[in-house]
Amino acid sequence: MARSSLLLYRRLSSPASKCFFFLPATLALFTILFILFYIFTTSTFFTSHQHRHSFHLKHQLGSFPPPPLPPKLSSFSLNNSGFKNGTVDLPKKSPFNAVVGGNHETVSEVSSRSHFGSKGNFVNDIEVFHDEDMFLEDYREMNKSLKIYVYPHSRNDPFAHALLPVDSEPGGNYASESYFKKALMKSHFITRDPNKADLFFLPFSIARLRHDPRIGTEAIQYFIRDYIFNISRKYPYWNRTGGADHFYVACHSIGRSVMAKAIEVKNNAIQIVCSSSYFLSGYIPHKDASLPQVWPRTGDPPNLASSKRNKLAFFAGAINSPVREKLVKFWRNDSEIFAHFGRVKTPYADQLLGSKFCLHVKGFEVNTARIADSLYYGCVPIIIANYYDLPFADILNWKSFSVAVVTVDIPLLKQILQRITSDEYLRLQCNVLKVRKHFQWHVPSIDFDAFSMVMYELWLRRSSV
Repeated sequence: MARSSLLLYRRLSSPASKCFFFLPATLALFTILFILFYIFTTSTFFTSHQHRHSFHLKHQLGSFPPPPLPPKLSSFSLNNSGFKNGTVDLPKKSPFNAVVGGNHETVSEVSSRSHFGSKGNFVNDIEVFHDEDMFLEDYREMNKSLKIYVYPHSRNDPFAHALLPVDSEPGGNYASESYFKKALMKSHFITRDPNKADLFFLPFSIARLRHDPRIGTEAIQYFIRDYIFNISRKYPYWNRTGGADHFYVACHSIGRSVMAKAIEVKNNAIQIVCSSSYFLSGYIPHKDASLPQVWPRTGDPPNLASSKRNKLAFFAGAINSPVREKLVKFWRNDSEIFAHFGRVKTPYADQLLGSKFCLHVKGFEVNTARIADSLYYGCVPIIIANYYDLPFADILNWKSFSVAVVTVDIPLLKQILQRITSDEYLRLQCNVLKVRKHFQWHVPSIDFDAFSMVMYELWLRRSSV
């Protein structure tokens, strides 16, 4: 036994054995080093991290001056020379200067990808539609052919208040839900023959059910579950497609969560909702669509010829999200960006009319009525709400009348806005005046208002059934 152990030790101690052991280890080490070298030379992970770190360090040490800014917009106002007959007179040439320059490190790569070009220059698209000719052609066809069947309910129904259109004028934050139903029932899209229907409307109102003491927040999901069960037993239409040709409309954020007991509604039916976020699983882009949240206002939009917009940007509201906390933290004491917690003492309309840019900042949800407010008062909306599937985004070119800023770039907000030239601002605001009619409700509906645009979104989705 001792002799065999000695022989084994001698074999392992021989030069050939040592070579056999170290050669694979050496090859493995060289392979690892080669892989690391390849990753380092081809990937931007190391270089971009090092570059950004170097930039911030240099910026803090003051080793180079900040890039020069173009003239500020603080002195710009819509006076009679620039505003005639409700439209803005624009310069004949569109300069589209590289107003941000090459120092793109100051703006997050994700920040305004849709508004800043690859070299960091501001991109201000002119056309408000992605394809206006196609839209108008489809719009005419929609008006001729689209038919909607609404499940009928009598006024004696114990839940008639949530199933039938409201008698009064809709109001409040969730008025879009009621406006849609009132406008639909007075429209030419309604058919009483379900066999002629392209789509079927589920008429329950989430907002009104939420305030019903018999139901409340917790029991809405059971109401929806039972409602779907009842119509599927009484009518054959839901079962034909599993609900894929059905839709409901909800502006309250709870509308998405109350489908927990009616999974087929969430997965199959078209959800027209205000809280349209790519980030949340309850909303399915391209199947569902965004409903604009609009605070009702009576009368025509204000005359903008007399408005003097001396503030760079304006926000006022509850601090109910980390995004708003960050905004107020950085800009609450600024002289040009007015970021206010709670209600303002002066009229809200005056603040919107006196500001060049109005901030739509995510609260509990991505949506608020501030975008429609901004458009109504001729203020260019700044959208600070990551993952927001904006209303009518497959129809309207949002880059032409708004600016999107991701939350990480809130500290750079003033820099981003000041680098929009006066000519570019005029184009943005001119397009604001063009699109604001799409964010207004009318009963009965008029062409191209909010109701007509939502119907067009439904018409686009009816072919997927």
